[in-house]
Amino acid sequence: MRRPLRRGFPAALATAALTAALTLVGTSPAQAALPTPVSAATARTYLASLTVAAERPRTGYSRDLFPHWITISGTCNTRETILKRDGTYVVTNSSCAATSGSWYSPYDGATWTAASDVDIDHLIPLAEAWDSGAGTWTTAKRQALANDLTRPQLLAVTDNVNQAKSDQDPATWWPSRTAYRCTYARAWVQVKHHYGLSVDSAEKNALSSVLNGC
Repeated sequence: MRRPLRRGFPAALATAALTAALTLVGTSPAQAALPTPVSAATARTYLASLTVAAERPRTGYSRDLFPHWITISGTCNTRETILKRDGTYVVTNSSCAATSGSWYSPYDGATWTAASDVDIDHLIPLAEAWDSGAGTWTTAKRQALANDLTRPQLLAVTDNVNQAKSDQDPATWWPSRTAYRCTYARAWVQVKHHYGLSVDSAEKNALSSVLNGC
């Protein structure tokens, strides 16, 4: 059974990863910070402006309608780009696959040293986006949401936590790490506001409850 590491894992492990990078193609500490969500005050303003509507029927939905992961640079696709961005001392091979590194999952506070234990979460799940308005979008706009590196829409997290979240919105799912919930709410509202997605009443109430305490 795999076991998450404590965030302060031995320095020797990071040193070993850095040394190994000398014979591989790419390595670095966390290359770029996750985009910082808007402030709680701004998120509250954004939330008040969002259209409140019941979720639409999921007729016709397919993840394939949100093309991902697309090529970002060279041989690196969106998943690989986020793994490098969110990880520490990530080593990649010539195909841009992460061969070692460390990833901290803010949803549950676990740290992993195998990329296979990490998923890239779509903060706004693609199915939730479909239900909230993306069903009427162009493919290009759906692709933009599914690969958005500018807003806090993509995040490296523990794989089974991401799978448990699935397509749920904040009416039914929040990160188990309560210290992250304000950040999660701010990010959720920011992304929905940017893309003009609606919220249902239960989702809005849950977001308001958290944001009012930020």
